[in-house]
Amino acid sequence: MSTSTSVRPEPAGVVAHHSSVRTLAMVALALGGFGIGTTEFVAMGLLPDMAASLGISEPTAGHVISAYALGVVVGAPLIAALTARVQRKTLLIALMAAFTLGNAATVLAPNYGVVMAARFVAGLPHGAYFGVAALVAAHLAERGKRAKAVALVMMGLSVANVVGVPAASWLGQNLGWRSAFVLVAGIGTVTLVAIWSWLPPLAAMRMTNPLTELGALRRPQVWMTLIIGMVGFGGMFAVYTYISTTLTDVAGLSRSLVPLALMIYGLGMVAGNLLGGRLADRALVPGLFVSMTALGVLLAVFVIASHNPYTALVLVFGVGAAGASMVPGLQTRLMDVAADAQTLAASLNHAALNIANAFGAWIGGVVIAAGYGYTAPAAVGALLAVAGLVVLTVAVAMERRSARSSR
Repeated sequence: MSTSTSVRPEPAGVVAHHSSVRTLAMVALALGGFGIGTTEFVAMGLLPDMAASLGISEPTAGHVISAYALGVVVGAPLIAALTARVQRKTLLIALMAAFTLGNAATVLAPNYGVVMAARFVAGLPHGAYFGVAALVAAHLAERGKRAKAVALVMMGLSVANVVGVPAASWLGQNLGWRSAFVLVAGIGTVTLVAIWSWLPPLAAMRMTNPLTELGALRRPQVWMTLIIGMVGFGGMFAVYTYISTTLTDVAGLSRSLVPLALMIYGLGMVAGNLLGGRLADRALVPGLFVSMTALGVLLAVFVIASHNPYTALVLVFGVGAAGASMVPGLQTRLMDVAADAQTLAASLNHAALNIANAFGAWIGGVVIAAGYGYTAPAAVGALLAVAGLVVLTVAVAMERRSARSSR
């Protein structure tokens, strides 16, 4: 298993390794994740407001979520490949500028068609931003702490579920749905200034080229790792998509307490993200096995625990933690198995997770529509986690066989 020198830390004494510079750089990168996480999830709670304002049905308004996800899936590989020669700090600034403009356009959009286009544009930089930010974090990290550095960048995404999404939702419900995206555009502007001011020049990071980056698609281990994320993470999203109705109709939780439950889920993501970074630094592949096994077990238990409001909330925290703990490990493994095509591979991780989002929501809806009830998505999610474990096992076996044959 090879690791490109582009993510190894610089020698001691380089300015990027001063702790204060590194801390500020991580904060700047995490701010971008905070803004992206907020805009990705806030629309889900504002669909009725958007539908009423734009004169469309709520299911039609739901397409704005799909438009954003499509932007992520399209933008991640396209931007990563085409910008391979662009200096990393410059690229991060450009990506955050595009994100900010996409959200500003959402605020100003006069009709449904323009809103759809604006959400697609806002989604384009999502995967590439996280991919490049993860590589920069690993580049700046202390020795032996790559995954922890990646987890700190991803922390912005987790914190968004605790602070950003509730705050933006409150604004949207009280001042009109467009105000939520005003907040997101403001976060994007602050992030632009932070990256410009706090991120070191990164001149030592080696550039590649489009053909080299596209070479990641020829590596079986890259595809296997992406499939692990798509399948394993799909189980978590199968539950999360329908969590509000599950908690009210099955667990008997008051509807007024659903926002609190979502914050508990977000806190679980924060804890899992930190734990996942530590696990991946100590033992990357075993850490992934632990995270995915925990997710499968917790989803299976949730089928029963969801019938009581107290046990349901405990499991909501656990599912959020177990799912989020996978992300730093998957991101770091992609950087390892991609060799010299790390930007594309790291960016594709978030395209894969958005596919998992769509797939999980779809399969959860299928079992509910089939009459199996709102506990069924958790049961299906547990099976998807098991399927992810099978894919991971096969990937490790392929890797070991390849290593033996190359000796």
